[in-house]
Parts: sequence; C-alpha cells; structure tokens
Amino acid sequence: MPEPEIADTSPAVQNVEPGTYFWCSCGRSQAQPFCDGSHKETGFTPLEVSISKPRAVAWCLCKRSGTKPFCDGTHKALAEG
Repeated sequence: MPEPEIADTSPAVQNVEPGTYFWCSCGRSQAQPFCDGSHKETGFTPLEVSISKPRAVAWCLCKRSGTKPFCDGTHKALAEG
C-alpha cells in the first residue's frame, strides 16, 4: 500500500466534544482532520475514534504518527527533512 499524503506538517489542535469522529487516514480529505470520502479507491479507510469526554485533541495531519489518529511529534522530522 502506498504512503498516505501529508496533509500538513503540524497537528490540528481542537477542543472536541464527546462523540464519534472519523479521522482521515489517506491525507486527501479537504475536511482535515476528518474524512470526506476522498479515500475511495485508494485502499485507505478512515479511522473511527470515540471521544468519551470533552478535551483538547492534537489530530495527526502528517499521517505518519505512531499513535494515530493523535499526534506524536513525527511531523517534526518531516518538516526538517
């Protein structure tokens, strides 16, 4: 499978409410960090995420995080390279 597209080299930090979210895993969505269906025919599928209480979230936009869908700082190496 090919690597996902890098949507950005910094995370999307948001205050989110409890609920279900669908994180874009392909990097093509125009509604980053969420899926808009752009993954069709790519082999990628969105990642379903359940948030149980209101909190701040740093969504990964480089699509390379080891803690997907959340940012782990991997984007810093991409921005430098």
